[in-house]
Amino acid sequence: MNFDEIIDRRGTHCSKWDMMEPLYGLSANDGLPMWVADMDFRPPAVVQLAVERMARHGIYGYFGDDRAYKNAICWWMMNRQGWELDPASIFTTHGLVNGTALCIDTWTQPGDAVVLMTPVYHAFARVVRAAGREIRELPLAQEDGRYRMDFDNWHDRMTGREKLLLLCSPHNPGGRVWTAEELRGVADFAERHGLIVVSDEIHADLVFPGYRHIPMAIAAPDISTRLVMMTAATKTFNIAGAHVGNVIIPDQKLREDFAKRHAAMGTSPNSFGIEMVTAAYSPEGAEWVDALMQYLDGNRKAFDAGIARIPGLLSMPLEATYLAWVDGSDACSSGEEFVRRVQQNARIAVNHGPTFGTGGENFLRFNFACPRPMVEEAVKRLRAAFADLQ
Repeated sequence: MNFDEIIDRRGTHCSKWDMMEPLYGLSANDGLPMWVADMDFRPPAVVQLAVERMARHGIYGYFGDDRAYKNAICWWMMNRQGWELDPASIFTTHGLVNGTALCIDTWTQPGDAVVLMTPVYHAFARVVRAAGREIRELPLAQEDGRYRMDFDNWHDRMTGREKLLLLCSPHNPGGRVWTAEELRGVADFAERHGLIVVSDEIHADLVFPGYRHIPMAIAAPDISTRLVMMTAATKTFNIAGAHVGNVIIPDQKLREDFAKRHAAMGTSPNSFGIEMVTAAYSPEGAEWVDALMQYLDGNRKAFDAGIARIPGLLSMPLEATYLAWVDGSDACSSGEEFVRRVQQNARIAVNHGPTFGTGGENFLRFNFACPRPMVEEAVKRLRAAFADLQ
C-alpha cells in the first residue's frame, strides 16, 4: 500500500486529468486536478486480482447469481457499521447518481418538489432538474465553522409539494458526520412533512479518527416505511469507473415500488463492477481502507495547515470525505476573484461552490486524495497565488 506512488493517469481517458484542459483551460502537464471526486491511488490488490482473474478467463458474458456479491455487502455493513441487512433489500444500480434518478422517478411526479439541504453534492440538483422536478433548498446553518441542521427555519420553507428528501450522509461538500440526534431530527422532519428520505451514504467508509458514521437505518429505524438507503464501494476503493451502487430498501412496499421502476428501466449489473465490489468488501479490503484513512488524515492536516497560513482563507473542519471545502470570502472581493487566483494563478482545477446550491457562493472544493507531494505542491501554489495578502 504505497499511497505516495505517483501514477501517471494522463491519456487514459481519465476525466480528472484528461478533461482538465477542455473544461478548465489547464494542461495536464502543469495543472493540478483537485476537482473530480476520485483518488489517484490504486485500489487494494484483492480488487486487481479479481479483475485479472476475469481477464485470464477471457469470456465476458451476462452476469448471473449475485449471492456472493450481496453477501459481501451484508458482511461489510455488519462488520464496519453494525448494520444488519436482508440481502433481499438490495438493488444494484448503475452507480448512485443513477440510483438517485431512479428514486426520483419512482416516488415523485413532474412538478413535485425534492428537498436538498444546501450546499450539497451538485449531481443531486442536476438530476432533479433533468427530471422536471422542483428543487426545494433548505440552507444549512454554520456554527463554530461547521454546518448544522436548521430545522426551525426549514419548516417555513415547505409548501406541501415536496415528496422526497435527499440526505447526504456524511455530508459532501462540508465533510460533516451527522450525529444520531441530527439524523433523528431529519426523520422527524420527514414524518412531519410526509417525505420519503433517500440517504446517500457513499462516503460512509471515509471517516476520520474521532468520528463515527451512523447509518440512517440505525439512527431512525422507526421511519423504515419512508426510508431508502444508498451505498457504494466505488468512492471507498477508488473504482468509480465500475459504475455500481446499491439502493437498499428495508420496507416491502417501497421495495415493490422501486422494483417496478428498476425493471422498467431495463438496467442490469456490470459484471466487472460486481466482481470488484465482492473482492473489496473483505478483510483485505478493510485493512486497505484503514491504511487509506491514515494517509488521507495526513493529507487533510497538510492541506489545512497550508490554508491556515493564507490570510482570509478558511478550510471547514473535515470529519469525513477527502474533499476540503474552503471559504474565500474574507480574502477575495468576489467568488470570481477566488476562482481566478486558484485556477489561473495557482493552476489548480477545483469545483466551484455555487454549483452546490445556496450557501456555496464563496467556496471552492478541493480533492486531496492524491500522493502527498501533490498536496504539498498545491499548498505551495496557493500561497504564491495569495502572496500579496500575506
